[in-house]
Amino acid sequence: MVRFVSPPRRPLSAIVLAAGEGTRMRSLTPKPLHRLCGRPMILHVLDALAELAVDRVVVVVGHGANEVTKTVQSEAPARFALEFVEQPEPRGTGDAVSVALTGFPDAGDDDDVLILPGDTPLVRPATLAHLVTRHRDDDAAASILTAKLEDPFGYSRVLRAKDGRVRRIVDDGEATPDELGVDEVATQIYCFRRGVLAPVLRRLSPDNTLGEYYLTDTIEVLHDAGYGVVSVLSGDPVEGAGVNDRAQLAAAEAEMRVRLNDRWMRRGVTMVDAEATYLDTTVELAPDVTLLPGVVLEGRTTVGSGSVLGPQVHLVDCELGEGVRITQSTGERAILEDQVQVGPFSVLEPGTRLEAGERVGPFFGRGRGWS
Repeated sequence: MVRFVSPPRRPLSAIVLAAGEGTRMRSLTPKPLHRLCGRPMILHVLDALAELAVDRVVVVVGHGANEVTKTVQSEAPARFALEFVEQPEPRGTGDAVSVALTGFPDAGDDDDVLILPGDTPLVRPATLAHLVTRHRDDDAAASILTAKLEDPFGYSRVLRAKDGRVRRIVDDGEATPDELGVDEVATQIYCFRRGVLAPVLRRLSPDNTLGEYYLTDTIEVLHDAGYGVVSVLSGDPVEGAGVNDRAQLAAAEAEMRVRLNDRWMRRGVTMVDAEATYLDTTVELAPDVTLLPGVVLEGRTTVGSGSVLGPQVHLVDCELGEGVRITQSTGERAILEDQVQVGPFSVLEPGTRLEAGERVGPFFGRGRGWS
């Protein structure tokens, strides 16, 4: 009998760039720690990586390094080895990746390395997996995720050679008028073969308006040296979009909330008005839960089957049993057993516990946990 042996899987690691100060946020909070649906956006990136067969992730920190490191260490998914390296000075993405490679002392030349910013919380695991698959199938030295935009203003353009291969990426501020007419833009999400990444980084020069080392410049260096560079067009341009200010943060939050609500509705949760329903990613809902307009559920809130919440209910870190009914009320760190009724106009103080069948609110009399 002939046995076919599959070739060994090439190891896959990842670098997450989270050293930027994020001045446009105008905030004391480091940019990677700004929250979307209750979770710091760098953790959304790590959640996406956790769905891939990633062996090790190196996070490059800089501004607010201690705070970013502590947050990620305490909340990141425990599915891969996680290390942190600090970029002492903000010298650009190329320098950040060079610093990150010190976290892979034992990596082989044929290993693959995913590189993505910590401010791209909307990237999907399937998109990253597709990028890696194309990279390996084409045996490319480097692969980059791209997108086509009707208005590419502010984005780096993807320039191609006559044979259609990617030859260069040019920054928006340094592009010629003709280059600005290109509608294909580069994200900051790459996959490199480890053996070519370190040498090509050493060939970068800070010959640009900011005097920084750009990771995008590696594409031209590789092309001119005859290496294969692959581009993978994203089906959804928002996946590779970075979050740089509060307006972009709000837009990313809205997109993530649409995805999250859609997922819960497909799992059997009724939302009378999904646009007026706000859930953290850490909330857990059983099938046959009904959420009326104006429901806000935060933290580790859990809701049992058959419960009806709303309108206008705000709960934080609450535990609800089955068949609970809450109307126009708020609560924090409260435990409600099955068939409890609360509201309207009730406040469940931290530590409140309501037993099965208990009713609290102005129409039921003054009950435990009501104020």
